[in-house]
Amino acid sequence: MNSGVNAVIFEGSQPRSDIEEAMVLVRQAALLDNLEKIKQVSCFGQTYLYTNRPELVAPAVELGAEVHLNTIPPDQFHYGRQLQAAIRQNELKKVFCLNGAGSPLISADELKMVCETLLGRENFVYTNNTQSVDVAAFTVPPHLDSIELPAMDNSLALTLRDQLGLEMELMPHSLGLLFDIDTPSDLLILGAGPFTGPRTKAAIDSLQLDYSILEQAKAVLSDEYEDVALIGRVGAPIIGRLNAVLKLRLRVFSEERGMKSLGRVEAKEVVSLLGLLIEHAGLEKFFKYLSGLVRCAFIDSRVLTYHFQQYPSDRDRFLSDLGRWQEVENPWLKEFTRAAVECPIPVILGGHSLVAGSLWALCSELDPERKGKE
Repeated sequence: MNSGVNAVIFEGSQPRSDIEEAMVLVRQAALLDNLEKIKQVSCFGQTYLYTNRPELVAPAVELGAEVHLNTIPPDQFHYGRQLQAAIRQNELKKVFCLNGAGSPLISADELKMVCETLLGRENFVYTNNTQSVDVAAFTVPPHLDSIELPAMDNSLALTLRDQLGLEMELMPHSLGLLFDIDTPSDLLILGAGPFTGPRTKAAIDSLQLDYSILEQAKAVLSDEYEDVALIGRVGAPIIGRLNAVLKLRLRVFSEERGMKSLGRVEAKEVVSLLGLLIEHAGLEKFFKYLSGLVRCAFIDSRVLTYHFQQYPSDRDRFLSDLGRWQEVENPWLKEFTRAAVECPIPVILGGHSLVAGSLWALCSELDPERKGKE
């Protein structure tokens, strides 16, 4: 029986396009950077990596992981069942869960803090986000197999709290615990910033991404009292962080937080007030209005996409995040992306991570106090 803290990491992928392959390349590099950090923290026991990628086996084993290759296609993978099986098979009692590219900027000190916190508690779950989990650490209750854990990791912490009675606490808000690699816009933030691990940095550099629009947006953020729009699943912590670190006038429209973990996407219940505005005014007028109000905008485009009941491929979503509208096949997303690219102000598109960890990373990069110490 493993009585200490053991890490369980799942990293699976089935890329169907070049842009998805690029995401996989960076995710794997981030995973290896994290394995090296976990290895440095003495209070961790064994790390278990479950993956369908044979190329990860040798480097992960070299970094101390016990690797289990599986043949489950990602579209058939059920996170909760696989996590329960890993806990059962390895007789784990205290578990640190991380998705393959989760928290690529987490530090060894933060890993130690999470590990030591879990060792000192019982009947406890510790997470970086209640509705969109990237990192979770918890004590395994004896009746874990009496329920079905969620198919995705987003609602893991809520399920452990609500169905198994574990006491839940949020981890401190920090760059290391909030940043996640979900979309190419996160790669842009990493590639243009100073915080990336060596393997991850090399992988991103090999992609030769275009940072021009991001650099324009960063110039606005660095200026004084410019208007900046945050649109999508925007949480209070990032609003507070921006207000504390940078001199901005924020225009925030936050809606549909928890739309995945609460089943609203699956039930086709996502409704956006800005989506209704676009229905009324059209995309060109929407972006015209936006450019008249702010100097730059960060848009979690998934809320609007689901509002219009569009379900584009990962390829299309990722190409949209990079502004490559000519290559997008979904007609609605193609037109939306074109309008965003042609907007007179810099518009950065992405998913939830854009208006959470990625904006936090930009705050940390542009923080005048940090710059003054360089």
